[in-house]
Amino acid sequence: MIYILMGVSGCGKSTFGAFLSEKLGWPLYEGDNFHSQENIEKMAQGIPLTDEDRLPWLLKLHDVIQSERSSKSNALVACSALKHLYRQILLYGSKAPTSSSGSDQEILPATCPDVFFLFLHGDYDLIYQRMVARKGHYIKADLLCSQFDALEPPLDEDNVLVLDIRKSFSDMATEIEKHILSLKSSVML
Repeated sequence: MIYILMGVSGCGKSTFGAFLSEKLGWPLYEGDNFHSQENIEKMAQGIPLTDEDRLPWLLKLHDVIQSERSSKSNALVACSALKHLYRQILLYGSKAPTSSSGSDQEILPATCPDVFFLFLHGDYDLIYQRMVARKGHYIKADLLCSQFDALEPPLDEDNVLVLDIRKSFSDMATEIEKHILSLKSSVML
């Protein structure tokens, strides 16, 4: 099973991902480590990434997800996955449907049964305060507005578990453990 920790910069993907990785004993793939140097420099200068900037990065993460899925491993991936299209690219790579794909596009299921998104959800003010307080990260608080502008909340998508970041890491981890148990129970039935 793969859980993709998603949300705007500063919502806690990396920190909570490390906590969850230790708790579950699953590897964590930190999405920031897969960005090109050009993307990192752009964001460090306060310039939001475009869809074109993000595509190679999302395809690299898709490859990681597919590798873990094909080996039937459990893993965590931290990735902003702000838009529905980005989530589809993470699931399906270059086969993901795009608006310019035309009618010959392969019909793909809306979700993968073993990949779930953990949407770390919080309000702008809380996340802004966290970003101002953090040290040593190349994405600064001035990019947060563009992150919220780009965000297409996955609230109506089937493979999403929404986690309130005001809760403790332990409480959020308990929700995920219950989700894992419910999935295992449904497979056994």
